[in-house]
Amino acid sequence: MSSALASLAVFTVLGVAFDLGVRNKVETHLYLEAQRAATDWLASMRPGDVPRPTPMSRVDLLQLVDSRNRVVVSSTAAVNRPALTAPLPPPEDRIQYRTECTPDGGCVVLVALRVLPFQAGLIWGGETHAVYAGRAQPAILATHRLELGTAAGVLLAAGLWGWGNWYRTGRTLRPVAEIRAKMSEITVSDLSMRVPQPSGCDEIAELARTANQTLARLETAVGQQRLFASVVSHELKSPLSGLRAGLEEALLYRDEVDPHETIEAALETTDRFKAIIDDILMLAHLRTAEPVKPEPVDLGLLVEQETARTRGVPVLADAAPDLTVLGNRIQLVGALTNLIVNAQRHARSVVRVTVEQDGGEAVVTVLDDGDGIAPEDRERVFEPFVRLQDGRRRDPKGTGLGLAISRAVAGAHEGTLRVEDSPRGARFVLRLPLCPTARQVQPEHAA
Repeated sequence: MSSALASLAVFTVLGVAFDLGVRNKVETHLYLEAQRAATDWLASMRPGDVPRPTPMSRVDLLQLVDSRNRVVVSSTAAVNRPALTAPLPPPEDRIQYRTECTPDGGCVVLVALRVLPFQAGLIWGGETHAVYAGRAQPAILATHRLELGTAAGVLLAAGLWGWGNWYRTGRTLRPVAEIRAKMSEITVSDLSMRVPQPSGCDEIAELARTANQTLARLETAVGQQRLFASVVSHELKSPLSGLRAGLEEALLYRDEVDPHETIEAALETTDRFKAIIDDILMLAHLRTAEPVKPEPVDLGLLVEQETARTRGVPVLADAAPDLTVLGNRIQLVGALTNLIVNAQRHARSVVRVTVEQDGGEAVVTVLDDGDGIAPEDRERVFEPFVRLQDGRRRDPKGTGLGLAISRAVAGAHEGTLRVEDSPRGARFVLRLPLCPTARQVQPEHAA
Protein backbone atom coordinates (compact mmCIF):
# COMPACT_ATOMS: atom_id res chain seq x y z
CA MET A 1 0.00 0.00 0.00
CA SER A 2 2.76 2.43 0.93
CA SER A 3 4.55 1.64 -2.33
CA ALA A 4 1.40 2.41 -4.33
CA LEU A 5 0.91 5.73 -2.51
CA ALA A 6 4.54 6.65 -3.05
CA SER A 7 4.33 5.87 -6.77
CA LEU A 8 1.08 7.88 -7.03
CA ALA A 9 2.76 10.86 -5.34
CA VAL A 10 5.75 10.65 -7.68
CA PHE A 11 3.60 10.42 -10.81
CA THR A 12 1.41 13.28 -9.53
CA VAL A 13 4.46 15.52 -9.22
CA LEU A 14 5.56 14.47 -12.71
CA GLY A 15 2.05 15.12 -14.02
CA VAL A 16 1.91 18.62 -12.55
CA ALA A 17 5.35 19.38 -14.00
CA PHE A 18 4.21 18.05 -17.39
CA ASP A 19 1.01 20.13 -17.28
CA LEU A 20 2.85 23.32 -16.41
CA GLY A 21 5.49 22.63 -19.03
CA VAL A 22 2.92 22.09 -21.79
CA ARG A 23 1.01 25.24 -20.81
CA ASN A 24 4.17 27.30 -20.74
CA LYS A 25 5.31 25.97 -24.11
CA VAL A 26 1.94 26.62 -25.78
CA GLU A 27 1.69 30.13 -24.33
CA THR A 28 5.26 30.96 -25.34
CA HIS A 29 4.55 29.82 -28.88
CA LEU A 30 1.36 31.88 -29.04
CA TYR A 31 3.06 35.02 -27.73
CA LEU A 32 5.93 34.72 -30.20
CA GLU A 33 3.50 34.15 -33.06
CA ALA A 34 1.44 37.19 -32.01
CA GLN A 35 4.56 39.33 -31.64
CA ARG A 36 5.69 38.36 -35.12
CA ALA A 37 2.29 39.31 -36.57
CA ALA A 38 2.32 42.68 -34.74
CA THR A 39 5.83 43.61 -35.88
CA ASP A 40 5.10 42.58 -39.48
CA TRP A 41 1.98 44.75 -39.58
CA LEU A 42 3.80 47.67 -37.95
CA ALA A 43 6.60 47.39 -40.50
CA SER A 44 4.07 47.74 -43.36
CA MET A 45 2.77 51.10 -42.10
CA ARG A 46 3.79 54.33 -43.86
CA PRO A 47 3.00 58.01 -43.21
CA GLY A 48 -0.57 58.51 -44.35
CA ASP A 49 -0.88 54.84 -45.29
CA VAL A 50 -1.90 52.39 -42.58
CA PRO A 51 -3.15 49.26 -44.38
CA ARG A 52 -5.75 46.93 -42.91
CA PRO A 53 -3.90 43.86 -41.67
CA THR A 54 -4.27 40.61 -43.51
CA PRO A 55 -3.54 37.75 -41.06
CA MET A 56 -1.04 35.25 -42.42
CA SER A 57 -1.26 32.92 -39.40
CA ARG A 58 -3.71 31.89 -36.70
CA VAL A 59 -3.26 35.34 -35.12
CA ASP A 60 -6.44 36.93 -36.54
CA LEU A 61 -7.14 39.65 -33.99
CA LEU A 62 -5.04 42.75 -34.78
CA GLN A 63 -5.76 46.34 -33.72
CA LEU A 64 -4.03 49.71 -33.98
CA VAL A 65 -5.01 52.00 -31.09
CA ASP A 66 -4.19 55.64 -30.39
CA SER A 67 -2.97 57.21 -27.20
CA ARG A 68 -6.51 57.12 -25.77
CA ASN A 69 -6.75 53.38 -26.50
CA ARG A 70 -9.32 53.95 -29.27
CA VAL A 71 -9.25 51.49 -32.15
CA VAL A 72 -7.96 53.17 -35.35
CA VAL A 73 -7.66 50.18 -37.66
CA SER A 74 -8.39 46.50 -37.01
CA SER A 75 -8.40 43.19 -38.83
CA THR A 76 -11.62 41.75 -40.15
CA ALA A 77 -11.99 39.42 -37.17
CA ALA A 78 -11.59 42.33 -34.75
CA VAL A 79 -14.08 44.70 -36.42
CA ASN A 80 -16.55 46.29 -34.00
CA ARG A 81 -14.57 44.99 -31.05
CA PRO A 82 -13.31 47.34 -28.38
CA ALA A 83 -9.63 47.52 -27.65
CA LEU A 84 -8.37 44.03 -26.82
CA THR A 85 -6.57 45.26 -23.69
CA ALA A 86 -5.79 48.32 -21.62
CA PRO A 87 -3.80 50.28 -20.75
CA LEU A 88 -1.06 50.86 -23.29
CA PRO A 89 2.32 49.40 -22.42
CA PRO A 90 4.60 51.95 -20.70
CA PRO A 91 7.67 53.29 -22.55
CA GLU A 92 10.07 51.31 -20.35
CA ASP A 93 8.26 48.02 -21.12
CA ARG A 94 7.18 48.34 -24.74
CA ILE A 95 6.25 44.71 -25.33
CA GLN A 96 3.88 42.97 -22.93
CA TYR A 97 2.31 39.52 -23.09
CA ARG A 98 -1.23 39.43 -21.78
CA THR A 99 -4.26 37.18 -21.47
CA GLU A 100 -7.55 39.09 -21.40
CA CYS A 101 -10.85 37.44 -20.54
CA THR A 102 -14.35 38.79 -21.04
CA PRO A 103 -17.44 38.23 -18.85
CA ASP A 104 -18.83 35.75 -21.37
CA GLY A 105 -15.94 33.42 -20.58
CA GLY A 106 -13.86 33.96 -23.71
CA CYS A 107 -10.14 34.73 -23.35
CA VAL A 108 -7.65 36.22 -25.80
CA VAL A 109 -3.90 35.58 -25.78
CA LEU A 110 -2.23 38.72 -27.13
CA VAL A 111 0.82 40.90 -27.39
CA ALA A 112 0.64 44.65 -26.70
CA LEU A 113 3.36 46.45 -28.69
CA ARG A 114 3.97 50.17 -28.07
CA VAL A 115 5.19 51.95 -31.19
CA LEU A 116 8.64 53.47 -30.96
CA PRO A 117 8.72 57.29 -30.61
CA PHE A 118 10.51 57.87 -33.94
CA GLN A 119 7.90 55.72 -35.73
CA ALA A 120 5.05 57.54 -33.98
CA GLY A 121 6.60 60.87 -34.92
CA LEU A 122 7.12 59.80 -38.53
CA ILE A 123 3.63 58.35 -39.08
CA TRP A 124 1.32 60.11 -36.59
CA GLY A 125 3.12 63.30 -35.82
CA GLY A 126 4.40 62.08 -32.49
CA GLU A 127 1.13 60.75 -31.07
CA THR A 128 1.60 57.53 -29.18
CA HIS A 129 0.07 54.42 -30.76
CA ALA A 130 0.12 50.74 -29.96
CA VAL A 131 -0.52 47.53 -31.86
CA TYR A 132 -2.46 44.64 -30.33
CA ALA A 133 -2.16 41.18 -31.87
CA GLY A 134 -3.66 38.00 -30.57
CA ARG A 135 -6.03 35.11 -30.98
CA ALA A 136 -8.69 33.35 -29.00
CA GLN A 137 -7.21 31.11 -26.31
CA PRO A 138 -6.93 27.56 -27.72
CA ALA A 139 -8.91 24.73 -26.16
CA ILE A 140 -5.83 23.23 -24.54
CA LEU A 141 -5.54 26.38 -22.42
CA ALA A 142 -9.19 27.46 -22.27
CA THR A 143 -10.54 24.12 -21.02
CA HIS A 144 -9.42 21.49 -18.53
CA ARG A 145 -8.64 18.90 -21.17
CA LEU A 146 -4.94 19.04 -20.45
CA GLU A 147 -5.47 18.59 -16.69
CA LEU A 148 -7.95 15.77 -17.21
CA GLY A 149 -5.66 14.02 -19.68
CA THR A 150 -2.70 14.48 -17.37
CA ALA A 151 -4.68 13.16 -14.39
CA ALA A 152 -5.80 10.15 -16.40
CA GLY A 153 -2.22 9.54 -17.48
CA VAL A 154 -0.99 9.84 -13.89
CA LEU A 155 -3.57 7.35 -12.63
CA LEU A 156 -2.85 4.95 -15.49
CA ALA A 157 0.92 5.21 -15.02
CA ALA A 158 0.62 4.80 -11.25
CA GLY A 159 -1.70 1.84 -11.72
CA LEU A 160 0.61 0.18 -14.25
CA TRP A 161 3.62 0.88 -12.04
CA GLY A 162 1.86 -0.51 -8.99
CA TRP A 163 0.67 -3.58 -10.88
CA GLY A 164 4.16 -4.10 -12.29
CA ASN A 165 5.68 -3.86 -8.83
CA TRP A 166 3.06 -6.23 -7.45
CA TYR A 167 3.67 -8.68 -10.28
CA ARG A 168 7.47 -8.49 -9.98
CA THR A 169 7.33 -8.72 -6.21
CA GLY A 170 4.95 -11.66 -6.37
CA ARG A 171 7.12 -13.37 -8.95
CA THR A 172 10.23 -12.68 -6.88
CA LEU A 173 8.68 -13.82 -3.60
CA ARG A 174 6.89 -16.84 -5.06
CA PRO A 175 9.97 -19.04 -4.48
CA VAL A 176 10.11 -17.72 -0.89
CA ALA A 177 6.48 -18.75 -0.38
CA GLU A 178 7.28 -22.19 -1.81
CA ILE A 179 10.28 -22.48 0.49
CA ARG A 180 8.15 -21.45 3.48
CA ALA A 181 5.42 -23.96 2.56
CA LYS A 182 7.95 -26.76 2.20
CA MET A 183 9.71 -25.82 5.45
CA SER A 184 6.36 -26.03 7.28
CA GLU A 185 6.00 -29.64 6.06
CA ILE A 186 9.40 -30.72 7.36
CA THR A 187 9.30 -32.37 10.78
CA VAL A 188 11.87 -33.96 13.04
CA SER A 189 10.48 -37.37 12.13
CA ASP A 190 11.25 -36.79 8.44
CA LEU A 191 14.20 -34.56 7.63
CA SER A 192 14.78 -36.02 4.17
CA MET A 193 12.62 -33.38 2.46
CA ARG A 194 14.30 -30.41 0.78
CA VAL A 195 13.01 -26.98 -0.20
CA PRO A 196 12.64 -26.12 -3.91
CA GLN A 197 15.85 -24.56 -5.17
CA PRO A 198 15.53 -21.92 -7.95
CA SER A 199 18.21 -21.72 -10.59
CA GLY A 200 20.61 -18.79 -10.69
CA CYS A 201 22.82 -17.09 -8.14
CA ASP A 202 20.50 -14.49 -6.63
CA GLU A 203 19.76 -14.11 -2.93
CA ILE A 204 16.71 -16.41 -2.97
CA ALA A 205 18.63 -19.17 -4.74
CA GLU A 206 21.43 -18.79 -2.19
CA LEU A 207 18.83 -18.91 0.60
CA ALA A 208 17.38 -22.15 -0.78
CA ARG A 209 20.83 -23.72 -1.15
CA THR A 210 21.78 -22.70 2.39
CA ALA A 211 18.49 -24.06 3.72
CA ASN A 212 19.04 -27.40 1.96
CA GLN A 213 22.61 -27.60 3.25
CA THR A 214 21.37 -26.86 6.76
CA LEU A 215 18.67 -29.51 6.43
CA ALA A 216 21.25 -32.01 5.22
CA ARG A 217 23.49 -31.28 8.20
CA LEU A 218 20.51 -31.44 10.53
CA GLU A 219 19.42 -34.77 9.05
CA THR A 220 22.93 -36.14 9.52
CA ALA A 221 23.13 -34.82 13.09
CA VAL A 222 19.71 -36.22 14.03
CA GLY A 223 20.60 -39.54 12.42
CA GLN A 224 23.82 -39.66 14.40
CA GLN A 225 21.96 -38.70 17.56
CA ARG A 226 19.39 -41.44 17.07
CA LEU A 227 22.11 -43.98 16.35
CA PHE A 228 24.06 -42.78 19.35
CA ALA A 229 20.98 -43.05 21.59
CA SER A 230 20.27 -46.52 20.25
CA VAL A 231 23.84 -47.68 20.85
CA VAL A 232 23.91 -46.11 24.32
CA SER A 233 20.67 -47.87 25.19
CA HIS A 234 22.10 -51.17 24.01
CA GLU A 235 25.40 -50.69 25.87
CA LEU A 236 23.59 -49.84 29.10
CA LYS A 237 20.92 -52.47 28.71
CA SER A 238 23.30 -55.43 28.68
CA PRO A 239 25.06 -54.77 32.02
CA LEU A 240 21.76 -53.64 33.54
CA SER A 241 20.14 -56.91 32.54
CA GLY A 242 23.06 -58.81 34.05
CA LEU A 243 22.82 -56.79 37.25
CA ARG A 244 19.10 -57.45 37.56
CA ALA A 245 19.53 -61.14 36.87
CA GLY A 246 22.22 -61.42 39.57
CA LEU A 247 20.08 -59.59 42.13
CA GLU A 248 17.01 -61.67 41.33
CA GLU A 249 19.07 -64.84 41.65
CA ALA A 250 20.32 -63.72 45.06
CA LEU A 251 16.75 -63.11 46.21
CA LEU A 252 15.35 -66.40 44.86
CA TYR A 253 18.18 -68.63 46.02
CA ARG A 254 19.25 -67.03 49.27
CA ASP A 255 20.70 -70.21 50.68
CA GLU A 256 22.73 -71.02 47.57
CA VAL A 257 24.02 -67.59 46.49
CA ASP A 258 26.67 -65.76 48.44
CA PRO A 259 25.35 -62.22 49.00
CA HIS A 260 28.86 -60.78 49.25
CA GLU A 261 29.72 -62.08 45.77
CA THR A 262 26.45 -60.63 44.46
CA ILE A 263 27.24 -57.24 45.97
CA GLU A 264 30.78 -57.28 44.58
CA ALA A 265 29.44 -58.12 41.09
CA ALA A 266 26.85 -55.35 41.42
CA LEU A 267 29.56 -52.86 42.39
CA GLU A 268 31.63 -53.86 39.35
CA THR A 269 28.57 -53.36 37.14
CA THR A 270 27.86 -49.93 38.64
CA ASP A 271 31.50 -48.99 38.07
CA ARG A 272 31.03 -49.91 34.42
CA PHE A 273 27.86 -47.83 34.35
CA LYS A 274 29.76 -44.88 35.79
CA ALA A 275 32.59 -45.25 33.26
CA ILE A 276 30.14 -45.37 30.36
CA ILE A 277 28.15 -42.39 31.64
CA ASP A 278 31.30 -40.34 32.27
CA ASP A 279 32.55 -41.02 28.73
CA ILE A 280 29.12 -40.23 27.26
CA LEU A 281 29.03 -36.92 29.13
CA MET A 282 32.56 -36.11 27.99
CA LEU A 283 31.70 -36.85 24.35
CA ALA A 284 28.48 -34.83 24.54
CA HIS A 285 30.34 -31.95 26.16
CA LEU A 286 32.92 -31.91 23.37
CA ARG A 287 30.20 -31.87 20.72
CA THR A 288 27.87 -29.27 22.19
CA ALA A 289 29.70 -27.11 24.74
CA GLU A 290 30.77 -23.56 23.99
CA PRO A 291 34.53 -23.42 23.29
CA VAL A 292 36.58 -22.16 26.21
CA LYS A 293 39.37 -19.65 25.85
CA PRO A 294 42.42 -21.60 24.59
CA GLU A 295 45.76 -21.52 26.35
CA PRO A 296 49.26 -22.22 24.98
CA VAL A 297 50.22 -25.85 25.54
CA ASP A 298 53.73 -27.25 24.93
CA LEU A 299 52.73 -30.46 23.22
CA GLY A 300 56.17 -32.08 23.47
CA LEU A 301 56.40 -31.45 27.20
CA LEU A 302 52.84 -32.67 27.68
CA VAL A 303 53.61 -35.97 25.92
CA GLU A 304 56.74 -36.49 28.00
CA GLN A 305 54.79 -35.89 31.22
CA GLU A 306 51.98 -38.26 30.31
CA THR A 307 54.22 -41.07 29.06
CA ALA A 308 56.22 -40.88 32.30
CA ARG A 309 53.06 -41.72 34.27
CA THR A 310 52.18 -44.87 32.32
CA ARG A 311 52.27 -48.36 33.76
CA GLY A 312 52.39 -51.73 32.06
CA VAL A 313 53.72 -51.96 28.50
CA PRO A 314 56.70 -49.60 28.15
CA VAL A 315 56.04 -46.31 26.34
CA LEU A 316 58.99 -44.60 24.65
CA ALA A 317 58.64 -40.88 23.89
CA ASP A 318 60.59 -38.81 21.37
CA ALA A 319 59.26 -35.24 21.45
CA ALA A 320 60.65 -32.19 19.68
CA PRO A 321 60.89 -29.13 21.96
CA ASP A 322 58.90 -25.88 21.75
CA LEU A 323 55.93 -27.15 19.74
CA THR A 324 53.16 -25.00 21.19
CA VAL A 325 49.49 -25.36 20.33
CA LEU A 326 46.47 -23.38 21.50
CA GLY A 327 43.87 -25.48 23.25
CA ASN A 328 42.37 -27.01 26.36
CA ARG A 329 45.10 -28.76 28.33
CA ILE A 330 42.74 -31.15 30.14
CA GLN A 331 41.10 -32.27 26.89
CA LEU A 332 44.48 -32.80 25.20
CA VAL A 333 45.67 -34.86 28.16
CA GLY A 334 42.54 -37.01 27.93
CA ALA A 335 42.99 -37.56 24.20
CA LEU A 336 46.67 -38.52 24.57
CA THR A 337 45.89 -40.83 27.50
CA ASN A 338 43.20 -42.62 25.47
CA LEU A 339 45.58 -43.12 22.55
CA ILE A 340 48.40 -44.40 24.75
CA VAL A 341 46.15 -46.74 26.76
CA ASN A 342 44.66 -48.09 23.54
CA ALA A 343 48.13 -48.70 22.12
CA GLN A 344 49.29 -50.46 25.33
CA ARG A 345 46.21 -52.68 25.18
CA HIS A 346 47.19 -54.02 21.73
CA ALA A 347 51.00 -53.79 21.91
CA ARG A 348 53.19 -56.85 22.35
CA SER A 349 56.30 -55.26 23.80
CA VAL A 350 56.50 -51.50 23.36
CA VAL A 351 54.62 -48.32 22.39
CA ARG A 352 56.41 -45.44 20.70
CA VAL A 353 55.13 -41.85 20.87
CA THR A 354 56.75 -39.14 18.75
CA VAL A 355 56.06 -35.42 18.47
CA GLU A 356 57.39 -33.47 15.50
CA GLN A 357 56.61 -30.50 13.29
CA ASP A 358 55.22 -30.76 9.79
CA GLY A 359 54.77 -27.32 8.24
CA GLY A 360 52.35 -25.38 10.44
CA GLU A 361 51.22 -28.47 12.36
CA ALA A 362 52.37 -30.46 15.35
CA VAL A 363 52.17 -34.19 14.62
CA VAL A 364 51.79 -36.72 17.43
CA THR A 365 52.25 -40.35 16.39
CA VAL A 366 51.32 -43.25 18.68
CA LEU A 367 52.62 -46.57 17.31
CA ASP A 368 52.30 -50.03 18.86
CA ASP A 369 53.84 -53.31 17.72
CA GLY A 370 50.64 -55.33 17.81
CA ASP A 371 48.58 -56.85 15.02
CA GLY A 372 47.42 -53.51 13.62
CA ILE A 373 43.98 -52.51 12.30
CA ALA A 374 42.52 -53.69 9.00
CA PRO A 375 42.02 -50.87 6.44
CA GLU A 376 38.24 -51.39 6.41
CA ASP A 377 38.09 -50.87 10.21
CA ARG A 378 40.27 -47.75 10.45
CA GLU A 379 37.31 -45.38 10.48
CA ARG A 380 34.96 -47.64 12.40
CA VAL A 381 37.19 -47.63 15.47
CA PHE A 382 36.40 -43.91 15.97
CA GLU A 383 32.65 -44.50 16.12
CA PRO A 384 31.11 -44.49 19.62
CA PHE A 385 30.88 -47.95 21.26
CA VAL A 386 32.52 -49.69 18.28
CA ARG A 387 34.93 -52.27 19.66
CA LEU A 388 36.69 -54.76 17.46
CA GLN A 389 36.81 -58.39 18.50
CA ASP A 390 40.43 -58.18 19.63
CA GLY A 391 39.63 -55.12 21.74
CA ARG A 392 36.74 -56.85 23.48
CA ARG A 393 38.96 -59.81 24.25
CA ARG A 394 41.82 -57.71 25.65
CA ASP A 395 39.66 -55.26 27.65
CA PRO A 396 36.11 -56.58 28.22
CA LYS A 397 35.37 -53.73 30.62
CA GLY A 398 36.14 -50.97 28.13
CA THR A 399 33.44 -48.50 27.11
CA GLY A 400 34.32 -48.18 23.42
CA LEU A 401 34.31 -44.38 23.66
CA GLY A 402 37.99 -43.56 24.14
CA LEU A 403 38.93 -43.18 20.47
CA ALA A 404 35.66 -41.34 19.71
CA ILE A 405 36.52 -38.85 22.47
CA SER A 406 40.07 -38.45 21.14
CA ARG A 407 38.82 -37.64 17.64
CA ALA A 408 36.26 -35.20 19.06
CA VAL A 409 39.06 -33.46 20.96
CA ALA A 410 41.10 -33.24 17.74
CA GLY A 411 38.14 -31.72 15.91
CA ALA A 412 37.52 -29.23 18.71
CA HIS A 413 41.13 -28.07 18.28
CA GLU A 414 40.79 -27.81 14.48
CA GLY A 415 42.97 -30.85 14.06
CA THR A 416 42.62 -34.41 12.77
CA LEU A 417 43.09 -37.93 14.11
CA ARG A 418 43.52 -40.84 11.72
CA VAL A 419 44.91 -44.35 11.50
CA GLU A 420 47.70 -44.38 8.94
CA ASP A 421 49.75 -47.13 7.31
CA SER A 422 52.63 -48.65 9.23
CA PRO A 423 54.90 -51.69 8.66
CA ARG A 424 53.70 -53.23 11.90
CA GLY A 425 51.03 -52.49 14.48
CA ALA A 426 48.53 -49.61 14.58
CA ARG A 427 49.73 -46.08 13.86
CA PHE A 428 47.50 -43.30 15.20
CA VAL A 429 48.44 -39.82 13.93
CA LEU A 430 47.13 -36.68 15.67
CA ARG A 431 47.68 -33.38 13.83
CA LEU A 432 47.10 -30.03 15.54
CA PRO A 433 47.77 -26.51 14.22
CA LEU A 434 50.69 -24.81 15.86
CA CYS A 435 50.33 -21.51 17.66
CA PRO A 436 51.14 -18.82 15.01
CA THR A 437 53.78 -17.19 17.20
CA ALA A 438 55.49 -20.52 17.85
CA ARG A 439 55.71 -21.94 14.34
CA GLN A 440 59.21 -22.85 13.32
CA VAL A 441 60.60 -22.36 9.87
CA GLN A 442 61.27 -25.68 8.19
CA PRO A 443 64.71 -26.11 6.58
CA GLU A 444 64.71 -26.28 2.82
CA HIS A 445 65.62 -29.68 1.44
CA ALA A 446 68.26 -29.86 -1.23
CA ALA A 447 66.93 -30.52 -4.70
